[in-house]
Amino acid sequence: MQSLLRDLRARPGGLSAEEAARRRVQYGPNALPTQGGPSWIRALTRQLVHPLALLLWGAAVLAGLSGTPTLAIAIVAVVLLNAALAFWQEQQAERSVEALAAFLPPHARVLRDGHVVELDAVEIVPGDVLLVDEGATVPADARLLDGAVEVDMSALTGESVPVIRTAGETDAVAQLLHVPDAVFRGTLCTGGTGHAVVFATGAATEIGRIATLSHGVERTDSPLERQVRRVAWLIAAVAVGVGLAFLPLGLVAGLSLPAALVFAVGLLVANVPEGLLPTITLALAVGVRSLARAGAVVKRLSAVETLGSTTVICTDKTGTLTANRMQVHQLWTPHADIRDAADIPPGDGHVAALAEALARCTDATLDGEHDTGDPTELALLRFARIHVPARGALRITVHRFDPRLRRMSTVDRGTERREVSGKGAPEAVLPLCRLSDAERATAESVVAQLAGRGLRVLAVAHRPLGDTVPADRDAVERDLRLCGLVGLLDPPRPSVAPAVRTCHRAGLRVHVVTGDSPLTGAAIARSVGIGDDDSAVITGDELAAMTDEQLAGRLQTDGEVVFARSTPEDKLRIADALSRGGEVVAMTGDGVNDAPALRRADIGIAMGKSGTDVAREAATMVLTDDDFATIVRAVEAGRRVYDNVRKFILYIFAHAVPEVVPFLLFALSGGAIPLPLTVLQILAIDLGTETLPALALGREPAEPGLMDRPPRRRSEGVVTRRMLIRAWAVLGPVSAALVLLAFFSVLWRAGWTPGADVGHHTYLQATTATFAGIVACQIGTAFASRTERVSLFTVGLFTNRLLLIGVVFEVVFTAALVYLPPLQAVFGTAALDGWTVALLCTFPPVVWGADELYRWLVRRG
Repeated sequence: MQSLLRDLRARPGGLSAEEAARRRVQYGPNALPTQGGPSWIRALTRQLVHPLALLLWGAAVLAGLSGTPTLAIAIVAVVLLNAALAFWQEQQAERSVEALAAFLPPHARVLRDGHVVELDAVEIVPGDVLLVDEGATVPADARLLDGAVEVDMSALTGESVPVIRTAGETDAVAQLLHVPDAVFRGTLCTGGTGHAVVFATGAATEIGRIATLSHGVERTDSPLERQVRRVAWLIAAVAVGVGLAFLPLGLVAGLSLPAALVFAVGLLVANVPEGLLPTITLALAVGVRSLARAGAVVKRLSAVETLGSTTVICTDKTGTLTANRMQVHQLWTPHADIRDAADIPPGDGHVAALAEALARCTDATLDGEHDTGDPTELALLRFARIHVPARGALRITVHRFDPRLRRMSTVDRGTERREVSGKGAPEAVLPLCRLSDAERATAESVVAQLAGRGLRVLAVAHRPLGDTVPADRDAVERDLRLCGLVGLLDPPRPSVAPAVRTCHRAGLRVHVVTGDSPLTGAAIARSVGIGDDDSAVITGDELAAMTDEQLAGRLQTDGEVVFARSTPEDKLRIADALSRGGEVVAMTGDGVNDAPALRRADIGIAMGKSGTDVAREAATMVLTDDDFATIVRAVEAGRRVYDNVRKFILYIFAHAVPEVVPFLLFALSGGAIPLPLTVLQILAIDLGTETLPALALGREPAEPGLMDRPPRRRSEGVVTRRMLIRAWAVLGPVSAALVLLAFFSVLWRAGWTPGADVGHHTYLQATTATFAGIVACQIGTAFASRTERVSLFTVGLFTNRLLLIGVVFEVVFTAALVYLPPLQAVFGTAALDGWTVALLCTFPPVVWGADELYRWLVRRG
């Protein structure tokens, strides 16, 4: 090891800041090279061979066979433009997820200038000395200088069983991966602690060389996208079926084969929802970005929709419901009553013994600006520093906190003897202490008093030890002498109580799963509005005695439950029981052993500040502020995104009706009624005027009452019966009737009768009126789609600025196609007179008014 330190020009106390900066220039950042290659080509090709794009390719072929090459070229152009738009939106969505890594850069603790500092992992250089401890991801390849750690090497070897790495072990092995004192980048420390000197960073690490570390987030289709894809296929199948059915009917009615083929092309193009899927992807990406700004980093797009259907939140207490600002509030020693910690002056001998045990039995360090450790241990250490000097004893052994045993102990060599110091939950420590029945009863009574005040209670004990240190933990932690009881105060966050009330209005239940005592957990839960005085409190021992069926029954009948003295295994059982009961579960966690429960829950939520790397890796969402209120805001955002997806699906479905009806009218009349709309005009509508309003609906603010209704059922699809009624029985037919009114008004004023020939200019004006009428009805449909239940006046006519911009674009784009001669020649349009324009101006309020009346009737019914 000395030769390694010499080769690296390192020392056990770490590098200086100046030397680290020089090595950063020499070796570069501790980051893997980004993956290159033609991924954008594959993504773009995927859009060109998308199922709906294939249908449009088929329409282009039909147009070519019908002898209309201009139409065929136009359809091909639309396919290319739509593919480009979808490609851009997908790239934006993927970047929005990948960019979230900046919110939670990996960190590591290292020694610099003799002090422990926390750095971004990218700043680590060869020669740095790492602090490797439980829950941390190893940020670089390193060799242990002291200590022993248990490491999950599955990222490198594929083996799920952790391995032990110990400082000072011989390294006479063939492969670097098997060197007994080496730890590697990307592996997880699941136990133990130690110092390790870095010998490789970035691409020079083992995981960098074999390229097994992911370079990005792979986007998979969410359940919502799969639902919409099935609906899109259904619509496309209907379009093909209708086209095939009406093609012979048109021929029988006297249409020529080219005219019948154009009709089939029109039906196909009118029914294909070209922009539906990329618009959904972008809406989900917008939801991810808005959640990140609110403090919730979502790691995949599909989580946004799952959040909206959450029915149960299982939350930790410390740091999530509470502010995680621990301080010793009260304490008790066997020689004095309960006292406020702030009123105890230095010099009290019994308090000094308790403080000495606290100073020894800790993994935290106080170092001015570089304090490191668990907030509870830091609070205990700050209290201890008031009454005893800094820890001067040499640590011999540490038995780290075990969530099952709920205690921790150390063996230290003092000035005169070896000493065992221990702390933990009172019910875990008191049985190990030498106490009379009366002393035990007194201590238990004090525990109940402190816990009933909402304090987190720890018992502190010690005993002298002989020359031999037992290897067995149970042999160390016995015959202890009780130093006293410490009550720590961690006040509830001010934002939690209002957030809990919002949960209750929204039909969400909140269970508390905490390692604290039943009294403390229940007191904090009641203080923020979770449960009441009669709510169930289930301890870890009680839970262990229950069968899965009994647990499921309690969860269904007991309302909101406080699970106290719970272990990570208990969290997994609770998540399983809730999921089997049909609940959509959001579960918080921060420890290494919380990872299975976080993976099992529908939404696993890790803590960004206090959580371990292992928990953050397993979670679906990471809270950058560790605040329960952020979870509730994320649920609200998930509901809003899902509602908005439904809004623009309604918008797209509704205006398909006025595009299809003119073609059916043309076919059913056998050509006696001229074709009211051309295929090129449909393409202009679907690609030119439809897209911006659809995107704007994806960013619609939350509808009033969003969190005053119960969660949607897990089985409920994105397309509902009520949506189809609005689209195909209200908005669509009203729009179709208005569009045909505009078409026939132009013809009738020109003296046309059914079956008669139509002048070329009159026909151009009539089809232009149909085209502009559909655009006008789109505007009314867009405003009607903004609300699902309440009146538009409740939301406000002008609260969605992006929609207003989209409407202005629609009007300008339509006016350009109608009045600019070059575009008139391409799209077959003609200038409209003032009377027709005035008629078209009435369409938006009529369409919106019809839907407003329908929603009013639904609300009344």
